[in-house]
Amino acid sequence: MHIRDLTQFLAELSENNNRAWFVMNKPRYDILRAEFLELVTQLITDLSKFDPAVAGCNPKKALFRINRDMRFSKEKIPYKTHFSAAINASGLKRPHQGGGPTYYFHINETGTLLIAAGEWMPPPDRLRAIRQHVINDAAGFTKLLKNKKLKETYGELQEEGKLSRPPKGFDADVPHLEYIKLKNFIVWHEVEVRKVADLGKMLASDFKDAYPLITWLRQA
Repeated sequence: MHIRDLTQFLAELSENNNRAWFVMNKPRYDILRAEFLELVTQLITDLSKFDPAVAGCNPKKALFRINRDMRFSKEKIPYKTHFSAAINASGLKRPHQGGGPTYYFHINETGTLLIAAGEWMPPPDRLRAIRQHVINDAAGFTKLLKNKKLKETYGELQEEGKLSRPPKGFDADVPHLEYIKLKNFIVWHEVEVRKVADLGKMLASDFKDAYPLITWLRQA
């Protein structure tokens, strides 16, 4: 897709985040969204070569809407300033709504490409199941943490929102206690999208590196 056109549109949108401007520039948006949909469609095909479970993911449903949900937001701007998509086996975009292990990426108005995989803010019952899986499969989890490609591409599991104490129902002497304190089981990294020679190829490659995490989470 035309990355320069996308980032230019998003940059302008961030400075003119109102309905009048968006309506006037809707033809630009429609073209860019169609290109983004084409990218996601091909990406699902590429991912299904190593992860057949996502082959049935509907690319149109994988795309997030650009309209913001302002019902519970203090920031009353109507549009997101990024294009984003989530690919998983369930077809539900949001892990916190039960979407399960997910491949996610977005491109924002500054030209930053974020690539992520795992489960972000899973619902309580799901989070408890993952934490229990850490205990039940301590050896497998240790192996996952040491996975060379996962670490080289993403580093460690993200610790945003980590608890200071063991969660209720988990003893302080359980295996991998520091990871059981996590509220998210996710990896991510960022790059400048203008430096990416082949966006689709890079996404497929980085998501393949995250496949061991996706597989382990599906076993929970």
